[in-house]
Amino acid sequence: MRAGPSQEDIRRYNLGALLRHVHLGGPISRAELTSRMGLNRSTIMALTSDLTAAGLVREELPRETGRAGRPSLVVRPESARVYVFAFDVGPDRLAVARVGLGGVILDRRETTRERGPFDLDEQAGILAGFARQMRRRTRPDTVCVGAAAAVSGGVRKGDGVIRFGPNLMTEEVPFGEELGRRLGLGLPVSVGNDANLAALAEHSRGVGVAVRDLIYLHGDVGIGGGIIAGGHLLGGHDGYGGEVGHMVVDPGGRACGCGSHGCLEAEVGERALLEAAGRIGTEYPGKEPHGRDAVRAVVDAADRGDIVAQEALSRVGDWLGLGVANLVNIFNPEMVIFGGMLREIYLGSAAQVRSRLALHAMAPQRERLRLRTSALGDDATLVGAAELAFAQVLADPLEVLARASG
Repeated sequence: MRAGPSQEDIRRYNLGALLRHVHLGGPISRAELTSRMGLNRSTIMALTSDLTAAGLVREELPRETGRAGRPSLVVRPESARVYVFAFDVGPDRLAVARVGLGGVILDRRETTRERGPFDLDEQAGILAGFARQMRRRTRPDTVCVGAAAAVSGGVRKGDGVIRFGPNLMTEEVPFGEELGRRLGLGLPVSVGNDANLAALAEHSRGVGVAVRDLIYLHGDVGIGGGIIAGGHLLGGHDGYGGEVGHMVVDPGGRACGCGSHGCLEAEVGERALLEAAGRIGTEYPGKEPHGRDAVRAVVDAADRGDIVAQEALSRVGDWLGLGVANLVNIFNPEMVIFGGMLREIYLGSAAQVRSRLALHAMAPQRERLRLRTSALGDDATLVGAAELAFAQVLADPLEVLARASG
């Protein structure tokens, strides 16, 4: 028979739970914490005292009170003191943010990434260099408690290896290990798929807060997905779950970078839209348009009445709607969120997407479905990486802080 949790285990769990409330919900009174956590006032006071002594939170009088009697102290995250580094490696950009406890972006750096084979040495060097620049600007009493990266590719669970990344033109890259070595912080760098992390971000801080079942679809060059089921990210056995862009919707369709044909990514991605809109071809030798600006240009042209652009969006919207209908039938989400490049594509083709849902999604699954665009925009992947980096300190606040401070 397995022994029950010790008093220390319970205390560690409660410290993490309280810190999570403050981290995700922002400043909150002791009285509200007592209600939400189902603990007595003296226990809440002891927990907040421990976190305050460690420098993770601070307590102060509320700025306004509408009640008679002694006001309940408000617990706030020490956002300026406790932070993580969040990295984003996309097909077209490299970005780094220093994110304080509570989800506050304190500083950031970003540069364009030339499309082509992934150069581990060069790109880890750029990212680590940005982080060092930001660290030099911090106060002496600040402490970094974690680091994590979002990458456009499949990441093997446990070791941060980019197992496959068609849109980064790479595979079997030990990215987390190399970035950690370059940072020199003595901290491991967690690595996750960009769409999975963006799904976590929208679920914890974006349009999907309090939604327990959602699907986030992310578009850059291709299509990625993150699936939240019952409040938890669906990661899969080896960590490759959510690759909805490689769901085949047309077996005889366009070639995909993964080696298959007719994947959702191939029919809906950037190149499919630009080719359908006549933006790729002999008119653009050596300088074919690409990226978010090129996609937005097609959507803007359609809005102005360009028939070719409208037909291109309609075609891509049909395939997108078919893919969403399949996902809705399988997972029965409460919400589908469109992010990255897909935000613009969905806004320009919402009629086609909804029409496909009406035709192909089963009525019980679609009746209460909500279609939304990302609330976090281009920051969704960085915010998700930050949440991954904060995971350990939220699980064991005092131990992780002690290690980071040492």
